[in-house]
Amino acid sequence: MPDHRFGFDTLCLHAGQIPDAATGARAPPIYQTTSFVFDNAEHAASLFNLQTFGNVYSRISNPTVAALEERVAALEGGRAALATATGMAAQMARYVVAAALRALGRFDLYARQQRAREWRQHPPRAPAEMRVGVLGLGVIGTTIARALVAQGFTVRGHAQSRKAEAGVACHAGEAEFDAFLAGLDLLAVVVPLTPGTRGIVDARAIALLADGAHVVNVGRGALVVDADLIAALDAGKLGGATLDVFAEEPLPPAHPFWARDDVAVTPHVSGTTLPAEAIAQIAGKIRRLEQNLPVSGVVERSRGY
Repeated sequence: MPDHRFGFDTLCLHAGQIPDAATGARAPPIYQTTSFVFDNAEHAASLFNLQTFGNVYSRISNPTVAALEERVAALEGGRAALATATGMAAQMARYVVAAALRALGRFDLYARQQRAREWRQHPPRAPAEMRVGVLGLGVIGTTIARALVAQGFTVRGHAQSRKAEAGVACHAGEAEFDAFLAGLDLLAVVVPLTPGTRGIVDARAIALLADGAHVVNVGRGALVVDADLIAALDAGKLGGATLDVFAEEPLPPAHPFWARDDVAVTPHVSGTTLPAEAIAQIAGKIRRLEQNLPVSGVVERSRGY
């Protein structure tokens, strides 16, 4: 039976659960695993590329957590929910969601008005009215997209290969790049830096965004052409930017980004390595390699990531 037929108390106990066909068990088991078995390297690649549905590691997805997310969404009457952990993807999702909510509420604009001692209200916006695009739909980009969907934003995604993600209008390849960008109110840049993506957010790309749009870069600094971004801010085409990565780091003291009140600068902190988790992940990969088993996160040198 659909969850919306039940009352709140019943939803608290049963929403998001599907009885097990083999055992008839009403509640899902608690999956304590941190990793999942792949049939082979091709299977692992298809899971990480979101071409095949499944789990890759518990920091990203876990059947028990999936039931929790569905329950929270049912209780709140939302489109989706996202339970985040402490890994890099979760950190970056929180960073982008915070930037999107700040842009939605026009907090940067109100901060400028405060400095000018100007009392002026602006019409409120619902998250669904804000079109947010995630450029790059790998593991991190997909986590970010899911978090944005859970907040109620209208979300698009773009990747080199075709992806499928609930609540996300997915675009693929160069042929669909312009359609992905067209009219976005916020662009989150997560794509890897390769010869093909260097300077991908340039004057031409920015021109396709909605007037007053916001750019968030948590990928690599060289993905964005600084001069084109500044020109768009000066012209009023962009309303602001939140930048965590830069072509030169540390960002030089004389760089114009520092002095702008329409640019938020953070020192490459959107996703930081957590030593305990990193050590556990490395040890797990070593064990799998010693057993001649495939591992996740393998770099394909021909494409640069």
